[in-house]
Amino acid sequence: MPGPVGWAFVVVCAALWGWQAMAGSLLPPCDSHIYCTGELLRQVQRSRLFQDDKDFVDMPLKSNPGVVLKHFEELVNATPGGALSKLQLTQFVESHFFPPGKELESWTPPDWSDSIPLLEKISDEKLRSWGRVLNAKWKKLGRRVDPDVQASPWRYSLIYVPNPVIVPGGRFREYYYWDSFWILEGLLLSNMAATAKGLIQNFLYLVSKFGHIPNGGRVYYERRSQPPLLSLMMESYLRHTNDTEFLRKHIHLLEAEYHFWQDHRAVNISVGGKQYSLNRYNVQVGEPRPESYMKDVELAKGLQEEAQQDLWAELQSAAESGWDFSSRWFLPGFPSLQDPLQDTRVRGVVPVDLNAILCKVEQLLATFYQVLGDGEKASRFWAARRERVAALTAVLWNEEAGVWLDYHFLRQRHNPAFYPSNLSPLWAECDVDLPRAEKVLHYLEESSALSYANGLPTSLTRTGEQWDFPNAWAPLQHMVITGLVKSSSARARELAFSLAQRWLQMNLAVYEKHGGMFEKYDVEGDGKPGGGGEYPVQEGFGWTNGVALQLLDLYGEQLTSAHVRCSPSWPFIGTCLVLISRLPGFLGDGPVHWEG
Repeated sequence: MPGPVGWAFVVVCAALWGWQAMAGSLLPPCDSHIYCTGELLRQVQRSRLFQDDKDFVDMPLKSNPGVVLKHFEELVNATPGGALSKLQLTQFVESHFFPPGKELESWTPPDWSDSIPLLEKISDEKLRSWGRVLNAKWKKLGRRVDPDVQASPWRYSLIYVPNPVIVPGGRFREYYYWDSFWILEGLLLSNMAATAKGLIQNFLYLVSKFGHIPNGGRVYYERRSQPPLLSLMMESYLRHTNDTEFLRKHIHLLEAEYHFWQDHRAVNISVGGKQYSLNRYNVQVGEPRPESYMKDVELAKGLQEEAQQDLWAELQSAAESGWDFSSRWFLPGFPSLQDPLQDTRVRGVVPVDLNAILCKVEQLLATFYQVLGDGEKASRFWAARRERVAALTAVLWNEEAGVWLDYHFLRQRHNPAFYPSNLSPLWAECDVDLPRAEKVLHYLEESSALSYANGLPTSLTRTGEQWDFPNAWAPLQHMVITGLVKSSSARARELAFSLAQRWLQMNLAVYEKHGGMFEKYDVEGDGKPGGGGEYPVQEGFGWTNGVALQLLDLYGEQLTSAHVRCSPSWPFIGTCLVLISRLPGFLGDGPVHWEG
């Protein structure tokens, strides 16, 4: 076990927190004085015209922004005190904006088919029928960008991309970055390689435009990204198509995205006298998120201006992580007086999963350059991967726990709490030898996270935030399951199957009860959509559908929809589920119920 992790450099801390003149350099979410910053946004959102703040910033303009701002300024100047009434604001918005969503049209992918080979692999009739439903959802989630977004981009908050998209669903009416990785995997299993290629082309276009991929397809997401999965998308596409010419044409953009994370999201940590470079989420935006404006304003009430800006930068960084919000980001030693979210200190954390992903990106870029015959660049990325493996071991591996743990470098300590992301290096095939994989398996087996019938909880801490207990999310299930599958341990592979069986049976049961697929689920009880966080649970749902199809592909011959009563304690969970998987139909239909 390595010794206690040493101090992070003072200059890094200063750059992180901005307590010493950083506030002056923080930026707005984008440069738009309608969608990202300015008096119009402030007055409309503070008046609470919309139940969801996102609705206003998704509304297209009826005329050029200069004209809209001029009319607004005239109205403000003609109003005593300059504060418009709710009626005035309602009338102004109705006169100058279209309803949200007008710029995205429903679109049926031309390569969609109701007959896909995946369905033939599924033995259970009910699961096969459900697989058809999941495949059909791509038609409901397909969108095409109105050509006027390209011709007149200043009238829209939507960021133009050249190809149609698959959206997550619900309030998420535009494309999102990390959602699209699991969506793309589902598309490929649905024999929709052309649609999948279009999604990748869109993200490559965004890298060429911004130097990185924004969080999602709106200008107010412009200055924050999400977990960097583009190279993994390319790997998935190549595995299905072997389209190396597409790779050759665009590999410079894959590398450009990698350098964005190295240039703007790296942090140096010193351990045992040696310095390591790892990555973090670090968005330098010091204003409220436009799509959650009032939540951010209210959270910052009572703070000094500089502290408000710093908190908003932390919230933006949490959104960049995809985990918005979670106890995972609460830095020890910062007790809040009002709301736990005031303790959010994402920029002070070196996250396991981000660095596991970048380890995988380095491996893929090395492999891609080898395939393309560029040995020099391949060697460079293999060396970068070796350096990251060493850093993961020195900084993030905790020998006592037997797993990788997020590192709070301002407090020079690991976060000991359970999160599925702690196992992500298994999934990314980074820094994993057999003894270490066995320790990680033991860590999971000893965790109470396995005691829930509906999947792995996102944490074991109940905070009311959506990336905490009792919510479970499809991408995290997939990371853990496929990470265990890659192990050479038979025990790990059996556990992977049991987790997949549990997750899919719960997804199916909730679908049968509610008629939909949801972004998150509750691990407690008989199974229901998740809750908590800033908005009601959303139906659709892109990445949930994609993960379900991947698990059906992985275990289609073994999975069952059979109803059976099992003990909640390990190892009986795996034994019970393996048993019922081998007896399809024998015990009837329905989800598993657990005693105890």
